[in-house]
Amino acid sequence: MKVLSLRCSRLHSFEGWFGSEDDYQDQSTRGLLQCPLCADSSIQKMPSAPRLNLGGHPLPPAGSGPRGPDASSNVAPSGAVGSALTRPEPAEGSGMPTPGPAAQAALLNALRQVVAATQDMGDQFAEEARRMHYGEVETRGIRGRASAREAVELLEEGIEVIPLPMLESLKQTLQ
Repeated sequence: MKVLSLRCSRLHSFEGWFGSEDDYQDQSTRGLLQCPLCADSSIQKMPSAPRLNLGGHPLPPAGSGPRGPDASSNVAPSGAVGSALTRPEPAEGSGMPTPGPAAQAALLNALRQVVAATQDMGDQFAEEARRMHYGEVETRGIRGRASAREAVELLEEGIEVIPLPMLESLKQTLQ
């Protein structure tokens, strides 16, 4: 198994797991690689240190080593998104810093939890939110699409909504 550090053209860092270097090259050539944050398919392999399995050796205490105290939050539950040891530089002229690997992994983890705990209502989101608010149907966690105008109208009616960047890749298992 080869674990490679990858980065998309928007500077999101993530890991890819491949059976071999040839497997990586094949998937890359066929355009099968995508960033789990933005679905960008312009992926580049970054330098990475080898991983050594030294079985039997205890793990270092939390907070020690190059990853720092938040290393446990750097990997999403599926194991498909990991962290790099360095933070990529922000894109020139973007005016905003690029989130580090820990922040990217935390966002993916939070969005995966939302997907797992809610029902997708698609374009019927606003209508279903109103039905729940007015007691016409049982209250439950839902997600879906609403225009900015619909979201403002829901808020004015006292219905709490939170805009989330929902990525299609989160609705599928990342491998």
